[in-house]
Amino acid sequence: MHICKSINSLNKVLDSLRPYKNAGFVPTMGALHEGHLKLVEHARKENDIVICSIFVNPTQFNNPKDLEKYPRMPEKDALLLEKENCDIAFIPSSKEIYPEKDRTNYDFGEIENVMEGKFRPGHFKGVGMVVKRLFEIVKPDNAYFGLKDYQQYLVIKKLVNQFNLNVNVIGCPTVREKDGLAMSSRNLRLSEEQRKAAPIIFESLKYIKNHFSSKSIPGWKEWFKSQINRFPALDVEYIEIADAETLMPVKNSNESKNIVVCTAVFAGEIRLIDNILLKC
Repeated sequence: MHICKSINSLNKVLDSLRPYKNAGFVPTMGALHEGHLKLVEHARKENDIVICSIFVNPTQFNNPKDLEKYPRMPEKDALLLEKENCDIAFIPSSKEIYPEKDRTNYDFGEIENVMEGKFRPGHFKGVGMVVKRLFEIVKPDNAYFGLKDYQQYLVIKKLVNQFNLNVNVIGCPTVREKDGLAMSSRNLRLSEEQRKAAPIIFESLKYIKNHFSSKSIPGWKEWFKSQINRFPALDVEYIEIADAETLMPVKNSNESKNIVVCTAVFAGEIRLIDNILLKC
């Protein structure tokens, strides 16, 4: 596996690997877990070469402390990628990604003002900045994203359309621990009490899916909050039931053919996000 820390070195390696038919790309912020590796595995099956980036993007963090505490382990990550037969690990510096201020106008419509966008203003502009830049550098044919970050996946699809980027954006199912907790690099920071309580998030989402017709949407939102908040280690930031394509809230199950439940739950200062599709 090639490890590239600059755009020049990346381009040299890509040139050396030609001719190849297509390239699959997995952008990450490192601290890799099984969820990331499943994306690499998926890309490996569908592409001639696979590139994975490791870059903790400062522009998408609202909380400087969260950026500071985000786990960084590039050497361990590189070993994991090599075991997955990744061809290139692209590990750039901030100066390499942002040589100058990005003055691009990003417009994702109302989708960036709800849920994650509402509680983390500016977050999706930061996501758009780094993903657009990485797509321009790597020039992949296919790019793979986990559906745990469902709203981010929709935003990236809008990004591709807005700038006419020639990239096929592929969403891959959320990878979970045995107890149902969605895999996340932030899980490494959970205390024993928080980690023990966290599986109730997905358990509650599954219950809503399996019994959706038995309550009103406002009723389900209140039920979910009561289920989660009975654990002292957890606190619901939001629970939203929305159209799965627009992410606009729905008032009843007949408003949309496809409905998604999205949530963010605090475990101390750590945000855990998850979602489940109710209709598809």
